Amino acid sequence: MRQLDHLIGNTRLHKLDYAHGDLYTKLESQNFFGSIKDRPAYFILKKAIESQLIDENSAVVESTSGNFGIALACICRALRIKFVSVIDPNISAEKEKILSLNGAEIIKVTERDETGGYLLNRIATVKDYIRTHENSYTPNQYGNPNNYLSYYHTLGAEIGRSMPHLDFAFISVSTGGTIAGLSHRLKEHFKGIRIIAVDVEGSMIFDNKPALRKITGMGASMRTELVDKALIDDVVILSQREIIKGCRELLSEHGLFLGASSGAAYAAASRWLKKPGNRNRTSLFISPDAGSSYIDTIFDQGWVNENIDREIH
Repeated sequence: MRQLDHLIGNTRLHKLDYAHGDLYTKLESQNFFGSIKDRPAYFILKKAIESQLIDENSAVVESTSGNFGIALACICRALRIKFVSVIDPNISAEKEKILSLNGAEIIKVTERDETGGYLLNRIATVKDYIRTHENSYTPNQYGNPNNYLSYYHTLGAEIGRSMPHLDFAFISVSTGGTIAGLSHRLKEHFKGIRIIAVDVEGSMIFDNKPALRKITGMGASMRTELVDKALIDDVVILSQREIIKGCRELLSEHGLFLGASSGAAYAAASRWLKKPGNRNRTSLFISPDAGSSYIDTIFDQGWVNENIDREIH
């Protein structure tokens, strides 16, 4: 297997100028293919090749409308393996183009499932593909243990080596792989650390009230088994307005042009650390990707007015 280890990981740990304590973020957009999802995509494919589950004649197929798909497309292209991405209409135009430019075959699911989203129908489409195509393989980011193990062995270890002390970690949740792997590794490194999961209203991960979500990159239409593996101490559920405000504040106050999950984790940290008992602590939030994929959505006031119903300052 062509080794790509040197391209993924060892991202920058950045300290913000923050009034209520020492607040850091891990800038995962510095991974070679642009996001935190480089880590599980490479780790899962590497393990699958080592286990002889895939070879140069295989087709890798996955339900993904975001960074995991881009990482898989880029890595499969480097390895000369076919990749099929099952997406939905919520994908940004930029990400869909990047998938195509990197050789992905695209299947777009346009029918909503019973939750009002597309995820369940995307997963069903992947299962149909696997059943009807020989030598096909799905990384299954929603259930593959190598998803969370990638974070345990890489990102968690990097944070442990970089920081002598940590009180809180704020992690936006989708498949649950990041928070599962990180929570176990960070609790091994830092005695007494509290892991705070961050989600968006309308997501089904920590609630049973589905609602239409316009912001991509976080939340999910179901709770995965990976979330159940995570060692979560508290949960912060944010409105889409709060997430957008968090993204814009990161840019205006800290000069960080970051994506929705980053803005959500920062907004949750800001809310949490302003509580009297939580001030002057050392905290970290994870920044999974850059803001470029959201320039036509959360950074576009016209889109916000049309989709989120009121102006955000």
